[in-house]
Amino acid sequence: MARTTPILKEEQWKNLEPLLPKTAPGKKGGRPWKDNRRVLEGILWVLKSGARWRDLPDPYPSPSTCWRRLKLWEELGIWLDVWRALLAELDERQYLDWKETFADGSFAPAKKGGPVSGRPSAARVRSGWWWSTAKVFLLEAHLLRPRRRKSN
Repeated sequence: MARTTPILKEEQWKNLEPLLPKTAPGKKGGRPWKDNRRVLEGILWVLKSGARWRDLPDPYPSPSTCWRRLKLWEELGIWLDVWRALLAELDERQYLDWKETFADGSFAPAKKGGPVSGRPSAARVRSGWWWSTAKVFLLEAHLLRPRRRKSN
């Protein structure tokens, strides 16, 4: 059986909860929205495990609910707010070294037997993840400059 114990600690959830939109019942009624924490836990489970959405264990909301909420939060800019809050907290605790930054730490290994300096296929385009990372980096680059510290 898959791990279904909470991924987020209480302190982490208390920091994230205000950043997520409140779920209010619709004007037409309908089914009430699933709890944001359980949905976020489901999203994190898929991201952490690398499993397919349809393999999401039963205690979490349905895979389609988690996926739709993930997309909605992306469209509303929630993930950018979460990213900024995380950076602010890490900076406040002085866990960040602003002298060393990078835009994307992912990589793709070369296929065996390919030409040493071959050009990539014109049909290939950068992934959505690359563009999302680049967008965040470009937005944050001018907003989060390191504070000047007095030398001792």
